[in-house]
Amino acid sequence: MLLKRKHLDYALAGLLLLLPAVILRSSLREPAKQNGFDRAVLRISSPLQAAASWVVGGLGGLFSDYVWLVNVEDENDELRATNLRLREELGQLRGAAADLAVLEELVDLKRSTQAETAAAHVIASSINSHFRVNRVRIDRGDAQVEVGMPVISAEGLVGRILHSYGTHSDVLLVSDPQSSVDVVIEETGGRGLLKGVASDDAYFCEIEYLEQGKAVRVGDKVKTSGLGKHFPEGLLVGEIATVDSARHGLYQKVTVRPSVDFSSLDTVLILLAPPPPADPSRAQNRKSKAANGVEPF
Repeated sequence: MLLKRKHLDYALAGLLLLLPAVILRSSLREPAKQNGFDRAVLRISSPLQAAASWVVGGLGGLFSDYVWLVNVEDENDELRATNLRLREELGQLRGAAADLAVLEELVDLKRSTQAETAAAHVIASSINSHFRVNRVRIDRGDAQVEVGMPVISAEGLVGRILHSYGTHSDVLLVSDPQSSVDVVIEETGGRGLLKGVASDDAYFCEIEYLEQGKAVRVGDKVKTSGLGKHFPEGLLVGEIATVDSARHGLYQKVTVRPSVDFSSLDTVLILLAPPPPADPSRAQNRKSKAANGVEPF
């Protein structure tokens, strides 16, 4: 039985080896020389050849698609890396442009300020639960600044030095309840005392002792009056936000929105000394005096 099975296996193997040779022989013969056996072989093998060609072609297409997809994935990875690098470079350039704009504003502010000043960077901010800045810290210490010195930015008055130690100083903002600034309303000339309001979700101040007779409107500019000698005259503080002139009493209730965005402070100027006093005779027309008794023409 085993011998018969072995002979059958050999016969099948021989047939499988002989079959391709027979098909190849019949396929290579010229049509005029093909006999009935050749035509029968070709008729039987044609579907097998078509199926084999379809399978081989399909496998070749799948392999080509796979190679193409691998190449596309590699290109996509390279494009993603390039895109990420360009985004990082763009972010750096935008940051540099923003820093340059701040420095240009600071230079213009320094040029327009007659007082002696020193620039400082904001290195820390204290915020409340509503992310409102309560106080800022700058990189100037007690060797360079003193308590009470005004701090300004291109937007207006920031506050004054509250504490100074080592290489750092804390700035009391104009919106802090401890702050008080003598101010004047530019449009009406009304004067009062600007006090910070303790507000968790907004930056606001109130003007105390503003007389009822002064017509104040929303949007009027509020500036330092120069009285008290703590702040020089003419620094922008903010603008009128609300007016309650119908209340009883001698004074109006007026709220002010500070002009400085304390949450975006980056660089400030410290006024080291008050500006020189204005020449009281600058508005007068000066007339040349006679020299040697001769009047000028």
